Amino acid sequence: MSMSSDSSSLSSLSSMGSTPAYGPKMKPLSPEGDKLRFLGKRKDIEIDKLFRALVKLEGSDLHLKVGVPPYVRVAGTLRPLNRGPIDDDEMVRLIFPMFNERTRRIFDEDGGADFAYALEVDGKTWRFRVNVLTQMDHVGMVARRVNNWIPDFESLHLPPGLGKLCTYYQGMVLLAGVTGSGKTTTIASMLDWVNHRYYKHILTLEDPIEFTFTEDKSLINQREIGQDVKDFMTGMKHAVREDPDVMLVGEMRDRETFETAIQAAETGHLVFGTIHASTAPSTLGRILDLFPQEMHAAIRSALAFNMKAIIAQKLLPSIKEGVPRVPTVEIMTFNPTVRKLVLEGMDEKLPDAIRLCAEEGMQDFTMSLKNLVEQELIDRATAFEVAPNPDALKMALKGITVSDSGMLS
Repeated sequence: MSMSSDSSSLSSLSSMGSTPAYGPKMKPLSPEGDKLRFLGKRKDIEIDKLFRALVKLEGSDLHLKVGVPPYVRVAGTLRPLNRGPIDDDEMVRLIFPMFNERTRRIFDEDGGADFAYALEVDGKTWRFRVNVLTQMDHVGMVARRVNNWIPDFESLHLPPGLGKLCTYYQGMVLLAGVTGSGKTTTIASMLDWVNHRYYKHILTLEDPIEFTFTEDKSLINQREIGQDVKDFMTGMKHAVREDPDVMLVGEMRDRETFETAIQAAETGHLVFGTIHASTAPSTLGRILDLFPQEMHAAIRSALAFNMKAIIAQKLLPSIKEGVPRVPTVEIMTFNPTVRKLVLEGMDEKLPDAIRLCAEEGMQDFTMSLKNLVEQELIDRATAFEVAPNPDALKMALKGITVSDSGMLS
């Protein structure tokens, strides 16, 4: 649905031209530096041996702590490598060569830093999501191995209806959830769904890049904050000149990121992003909290007419053999009913709207948990433990549903 420019514009809310000072200015590179940055040629460093061991053991995580051997997590269990403990000198030798100027500055200022690291193992490039930390005056590290392949909806046990949300030409789709809820994996799967079906330009701004895409029908450019571009604001300024059809702008952590993302949605792009929120309806409050009270009416208008859907998910232990975890998923699409409630500030009625609009592809956590139990992907005890309304889940499992449109009047 389109809307008039006076009701959709966020020009009064932000100024994309004002980029905050962030990070050092880029320095001219030497020829050797050019090779390292753009040709991917670099010498192995000491920690590469541990990353290669992680890959060959098919482990998910590498843990480094002073005073103990390196640990790897294999099939969910932490196991020490067969070698001696790491001392402080070795820890510095292992970790500090991975830093670039930006990540070293962040580490020095914050006591920790997140970044991506790539390494070739047996002819295949593997990526790792790295967190370097300090604890009790020692440096440590935890690194997560990122799979080389992007799973599809079926293998992730996601609702097939998510595909419809990838077909829009314009608007915003947000993935909500806490840390470790699988938001990044779900968004990667959605972007890859587009990649395999449409001739589009997909542009991502990520901090850091986790999944790397193999181009099929789409042309894909992935830019990492701090490595390929200074910050999100600068990346968004560049993006409008890079002819994207679909954009991923990473996590909505602050007002500036959200403003630039919603502006991109207004101007004819399909924008994906993630946000920390526990449910689809509560995501609205999380967004509004980024802005002063006097701007809330304008933000509600921008959301009502540009947001296509908010998806919230949580990961649960599975009882199906070969399936470690499955997502329970809540989907709220912005149909006329939801738009009206958002514009009128009646957020407390949004859960009822989701439940009553199930025929349009919406679902709440109760409906999702019911389906997972019936598909024998999770047990009833897990479902009731995480259910927002155990009584409603009990009724749903008995086949009893409540249908009263008057609840929204």
